[in-house]
Amino acid sequence: MPQSLAKIYVHLIFSTKHRERVLPDDIRPRLHSYMGGILNGLGCSPIEINTEPDHAHVLFLLSRTEALSDVVGHLKKSSNDWLREQSPAFAGFFWQAGFGAFSVSKSQVEEVRVYIKNQREHHRVKSFQEEFRAFLIAFEAEYDERYVWD
Repeated sequence: MPQSLAKIYVHLIFSTKHRERVLPDDIRPRLHSYMGGILNGLGCSPIEINTEPDHAHVLFLLSRTEALSDVVGHLKKSSNDWLREQSPAFAGFFWQAGFGAFSVSKSQVEEVRVYIKNQREHHRVKSFQEEFRAFLIAFEAEYDERYVWD
């Protein structure tokens, strides 16, 4: 086949270092916009981006020419650096070292988009840790609890 084609939707989840609740509501729209720009620059189309004080959810279409780990690394490093430039309050900000990335079928994209958009409501009844464990279990991802929460 002379042509390389791919359409891979990814639901990316990652936390602030030690799940510290440091992302205030007033920075979220600009952070989401910045993250979307980073993804676009990598040829990855952002679909939905939302953050809570201690974590981020990003639904995007993975470029066929980029490795997932490279996209995630660039997104986290760039947004980390951007946050530090915004205020001295973010001088010590870090995202956690790890991440969770889960495949999304085309038929589930809208459902996942709405889920990400409604994080505030969702977390009234379930913590980030409970939510992330549920993803790991649902996707049958093998993990060691000692290393999930760096």
